[in-house]
Amino acid sequence: MRIVRLSLANFRNYIRLEVAFPAGAIVLAGPNAQGKTSLLEAIYLFTHARSPLAENDRQLINFLSLREPEPYARLEAEVENRAGPVRMELRLFYDRTAAGEQRFRKEVLINSVRRKPSELPGIFRALLFLPQELRVIEGAPADRRRHLDDAVAQADPAYHTALWDYHHALTQRNALLRELQENGGDESQLEVWDEPLAASGAALLLGRVRAVSELEQLAAPLHRRLTHGAETLALQYCPSWDPARPEEEPDELQRELPLDAAVNRARWNEEELCAMFRDHLRRNRTLAIRRGLTFAGPHRDELRFLANGIDLTAYGSRGQARTAILALKLAEVEWIRRRGDEWPVLLLDEVFSELDVRRREDLLGDLVRADQVLITASDPEMLPPAFRKSAHSWWVESGALKPGRDLT
Repeated sequence: MRIVRLSLANFRNYIRLEVAFPAGAIVLAGPNAQGKTSLLEAIYLFTHARSPLAENDRQLINFLSLREPEPYARLEAEVENRAGPVRMELRLFYDRTAAGEQRFRKEVLINSVRRKPSELPGIFRALLFLPQELRVIEGAPADRRRHLDDAVAQADPAYHTALWDYHHALTQRNALLRELQENGGDESQLEVWDEPLAASGAALLLGRVRAVSELEQLAAPLHRRLTHGAETLALQYCPSWDPARPEEEPDELQRELPLDAAVNRARWNEEELCAMFRDHLRRNRTLAIRRGLTFAGPHRDELRFLANGIDLTAYGSRGQARTAILALKLAEVEWIRRRGDEWPVLLLDEVFSELDVRRREDLLGDLVRADQVLITASDPEMLPPAFRKSAHSWWVESGALKPGRDLT
């Protein structure tokens, strides 16, 4: 899989850009704040239509365009997957309602046909390596859930649909819970949202259980190699509603889940998990109304990283966290390749500055097998000379690309 052509209009600091990408390794060099990261961000947007760097889509529109009466940004790409070429387009724009009010809109088109953003995963697969990915381990549980969800959605498009369905049902159920809390009423009204929440929640739980197990099998040997055999990495999925402990009542706040022996939650199928989760929701309606929220489910799950049995999310050093996330990302590359039967496009943003020489070489050795790799580097000399000589080179400055600059 690779991106063949990219066209940008009013995206970040790119007023206009038309560029064709070769296969293989491409080094994007140049000073900071010139558009290298934004270029990777634009490519990654075609996986989910959601930026990992912006708080909202409005921030993606170039600030000069925002001064216009009808500001917009447009991203177009031609990609090749094993099924053949695909044309993709993402439009971000403002229009006006019948009442004259300005509103923001996002549209996705595949081969000139309008599609839902939830239909994107699986058409184009890309993995983005960012320096700030340490937050996956050091940050909040939501950061770890989001990272896991993004990876699983690329490998399994049906998971992305379940994720959207779950959050829609959750939002509606919580709104109804608050209404019942404030004004009272028949709690059986919750039935209309309990059913879709249980169905999509079961799909998410089972998808995460299987993904974490498979990723651990791939990440553990990579981590041993990166630590020269000194540490063993384990991933532990901790659901807030646990089918293995259905009678336990979760605390209102995210609790400290015990780091006990692994539990085989994959022994249930999706239908069984749906019935169990639905029963949990029904049994706890009164408590949920009192709290005004759905207090357990995939939206409150946790993922833990253990090195030699030590919980890195609470006690790990920065170096341990960096090694663990690198092992996880490398595992995700191989996992998505196996699931999709082709390499994802790899996007590496300034990830070499915090690695020693040996780990830089190990990382490049693992990744250059992909069909296409784009690497940003404000200091290309951090890359091994042999790699710089063999890679395509592009100079990025002031939102413009100049191919062919010698980086050796």
